[in-house]
Amino acid sequence: MSLARPVKITVNGTLYERVVEPRLLLVDFLRHTLGLTGTHVGCEHGVCGACTVIVDSDSMRACLLFAVQLDGCHVETVEGLGSLKVLSALQEAFHEHHALQCGFCTPGMLMTTVDLLRKRPLASDAEIRDGLSGNLCRCTGYQHIVDAVRAVVAKQRETDA
Repeated sequence: MSLARPVKITVNGTLYERVVEPRLLLVDFLRHTLGLTGTHVGCEHGVCGACTVIVDSDSMRACLLFAVQLDGCHVETVEGLGSLKVLSALQEAFHEHHALQCGFCTPGMLMTTVDLLRKRPLASDAEIRDGLSGNLCRCTGYQHIVDAVRAVVAKQRETDA
């Protein structure tokens, strides 16, 4: 007997209506049901941050949420930030500052940073590092990521001035 349930989830501004099993994780819903493979599956324990998405304005780990929990919610993934032809300012800064190497952590870093930029002033490198401390990167040593975020913060301040 199937316990599948209908869900309506808005992802990157598009409403998706699907019938899903209660045990289907959000990360699998995004990757396998919707074909949005930018959200990466890392540790599957919520520790590494590779699967970070934004749900109703808060960053969350997609490996710790069931798709049925998000019925009626709005989800933002890395695919919603920009495109290959037109990168977002944050993606461009990551590119310019060499803030990625293997790229596995990058979607989660980007989505966490989007959330941080919306909520915190990120006035210092220490605050940037603290905000990103829940996302693990095995390649970069983090300094280039901090540099990229600092550059975006500086551009935002110039625009706001």
